Amino acid sequence: MIVVKKIINVIRRIKNNLTNRKKISSKEPIIVSNNENIIKNNDKYLIIPSSLNCFINTSTGIEDNKLITYYGELVPKEDDYICPKCGHKMRINSYKKMKLKHLPIGSKGSIVKFKRAQLFCEKCHHSNMQSVSFKAEKHLITKEVYTYIKDLLATGKYTNTEVAQITHVNRNIVKEIDKERLIKKYTIDGNGKELIRPEEQARFLGIDEFKLHDGYKYATHIIDLETGHILWVQKGKKKQVVYDFMKHVGNEFMLNVVAVACDMNSDFEEAFIEKYPHLKIVFDPFHIIKNFNEKVVSEVRKDEQKRLFDEGKTEEAKRLKRSRYILTSSKNTLARKDKEVKEAKIIAKGSELFDTPTITRKGNYLETYETIIRPVRQAIYLNSNYIYQQ
Repeated sequence: MIVVKKIINVIRRIKNNLTNRKKISSKEPIIVSNNENIIKNNDKYLIIPSSLNCFINTSTGIEDNKLITYYGELVPKEDDYICPKCGHKMRINSYKKMKLKHLPIGSKGSIVKFKRAQLFCEKCHHSNMQSVSFKAEKHLITKEVYTYIKDLLATGKYTNTEVAQITHVNRNIVKEIDKERLIKKYTIDGNGKELIRPEEQARFLGIDEFKLHDGYKYATHIIDLETGHILWVQKGKKKQVVYDFMKHVGNEFMLNVVAVACDMNSDFEEAFIEKYPHLKIVFDPFHIIKNFNEKVVSEVRKDEQKRLFDEGKTEEAKRLKRSRYILTSSKNTLARKDKEVKEAKIIAKGSELFDTPTITRKGNYLETYETIIRPVRQAIYLNSNYIYQQ
């Protein structure tokens, strides 16, 4: 009898072990919550610690072969049942579907889907939505994704578009988060109204204007040329921009600035010199060459073309037509274009739908340049000899 009892006890133990294994491996809900009440009431399930407080994961799938989706329930907290108006106990009136972008797993993004309860107070007729503790403020993403995006942006190694691709979050949301991050970092008390002063003294400043999105309005930015840090950005391209910047950084800062690099915008130059005459104004090579090409080379080309036509030298005049690009390009650029001609590089693909042909690179750039420039060199040489003889 003793042996039989032992055998029965062993069989019972084996059955209990098999039952417990089935429970763990079955498709029962996997709880991903840190809520203590839920863990106590569901200790027969596998508990996975997570930041998704009060969320019970009932199933997991993949939507459109792209997003890992966690389906589940959001358990209301005790505070959710208390009416914020009168303090009376509320009841669940209805549910609304909600989905939040969550942290990516490998190359796939993930989302959390659940129903959010709408609670109603029968005493004061106030309705309130169930709180979601893991939702980021102002965005339909979890707080973890919000923090992850901020950390990626803070490294300075990724553009907003690249961060959006890594996290599988819309680029406009990434842009908003980046704006919030920059406001908090670079404005006093994070109020977004007043910029903090530069922490380090800049010796060389660079100033330039750029077009805004519509193309008709401009903004100006001022940077530290040694570090590349942006010190000031403001709408407009007049003297007032410079005055506002100098007021912001203060007199001591400006007295230690050695030089300012700018284009040939006289407003910038005059504004700096007016307040701080010790500053050296430097015109950067790009704008010098750009202005020379636009105001000298282009104008001389037009005048010469008109003169040749007036003198009846039609062939010579035709050579100057559409030669602006050749005359204002470096020899290295022209040589690269000639190489592309030999390789028959496609610069515009054709379309059968719109009946447009494929366009390849054509021309003989260096030879055309030499043909145009040779008479000019001869004229300069003859003119210089004439002046020397005089």
